[in-house]
Amino acid sequence: MAAGGGAPWAEGARVVGTQIRNRFRVAPVDRRWLWRGADGRVATEAVRRWSDRVRDLLQRDRAADQSSASTETSNGAAAKPSSSALRFYRKKVGKEVDGIEDSVIFRSLQALAVPLIGNACYVFMHGLNSVQIYGAEKLHHALQERPKGKPLLTVSNHVAAMDDPFVIASLLPPSVLLEAQKLRWTLCATDRCFTNPVLSTFFRSVKVLPVSRGDGIYQKGMDMALSKLNSGGWVHIFPEGSRSRDGGKTIAPAKRGVGRLVMDADSLPVVVPFVHTGMQDIMPVGKRLPRAGKKVIVVVGDPINFDDLIIDDSDDTEHVSRGILYDKATQRIGQRLQELKVEVDRLAEEQQSELQNHHMHNVNDAGYLLWQQVDWEGFGIGSSMSLSEPSVVQVQSKEAEPEPHLESEQSVSPAPSAAISYDVAIPHWFQRHVDPSELMGFAVRGLIKNGKFLEEGYRELRESATMNSWWWSQANNGVPRWSTA
Repeated sequence: MAAGGGAPWAEGARVVGTQIRNRFRVAPVDRRWLWRGADGRVATEAVRRWSDRVRDLLQRDRAADQSSASTETSNGAAAKPSSSALRFYRKKVGKEVDGIEDSVIFRSLQALAVPLIGNACYVFMHGLNSVQIYGAEKLHHALQERPKGKPLLTVSNHVAAMDDPFVIASLLPPSVLLEAQKLRWTLCATDRCFTNPVLSTFFRSVKVLPVSRGDGIYQKGMDMALSKLNSGGWVHIFPEGSRSRDGGKTIAPAKRGVGRLVMDADSLPVVVPFVHTGMQDIMPVGKRLPRAGKKVIVVVGDPINFDDLIIDDSDDTEHVSRGILYDKATQRIGQRLQELKVEVDRLAEEQQSELQNHHMHNVNDAGYLLWQQVDWEGFGIGSSMSLSEPSVVQVQSKEAEPEPHLESEQSVSPAPSAAISYDVAIPHWFQRHVDPSELMGFAVRGLIKNGKFLEEGYRELRESATMNSWWWSQANNGVPRWSTA
């Protein structure tokens, strides 16, 4: 055995390896820890090189921040941009980022699926529901009469999962819904609309682009939406990013991605905002099928102007202020949506109050008709009805009566009731002893609840023993108090 207790073949292999290294002059590889820093810690040579490189990069970025801050100060900038603004830049996007949506197969599917689904949604919204639209001509003008190649960007609040396509289809005439190439592209999260090949094919066939949550504004999905704008197309986006957390009562702040679509497009798009309410009733959270018989109100606003945010592409500091431009555009869109939200809520409240007033008016009319149909002579009260505004005949008859009798009549006159209008005629005796509004309400509720005709109720009352005893007691006492004779 060789010295050191090793195997003979191992010693021979070591000798052969030494001869090979000497022949080709290969330096031996030492895998031990060779480098020790000034602080006493040890590291390999590769780690030391990488640490030096990272340190150089950090120092270079710090120097760039200081130089940009000094440039802003020397130019008299009103506010110093944060260091995060350096991450934003203008990313150029071509007209075709991913050709799968523009392939012949998907174009054929879009030409078939988009008109079919769009018109079905139109029939559902206008046929099975009630939709009131204010300012629809603004969207029609922007869609059909904008210059060729001019992109269109629509923004709206997000209440239900079916806001698109239901609301979009309700805003357009059926003739426009037949032209698939002119209709909108929209965005949907990959974890909701693109979870399997079947769903991916369907949503791509109805012009939906995939976006990934949390991947930022420079992800591929945003680039695809930007390419559609650069091609002169129509893109619809929900600036909130997700559905409302409170059922559409408020609008969440807009996300920065919509600002990038506005500012990074090759041509500044026409931005049309609209806000709707009522979709929370058609498609509540947790429901899979939409409901019918609901009411939706949509308010379309004027196009938003961004001309004051355009800057020269040759500006050397453009990459520094890009994030600020995104934020300004986003803030302007969010503010406009908030204003339209106030307007649509006001319209909804006015229509709700008008509906309640109309309902109360119908109830009063029904009660008045029931009141007039009552056989008061059967109760011994008489058929004469006294109006709150007496006629000429009544005035003359009262003038002919003795003075003491008039004083007695005035001494027991009832207080006016605010619930009964001056047009309603009420028996004179009930004006003294019964609240007319309560009696009218009782009559209406009894008719609706029991579903019986009034004649049957009168017959039962006249046959009752209690009514007969009251009738004879009043007849035996002489002239009744309600008699005017």
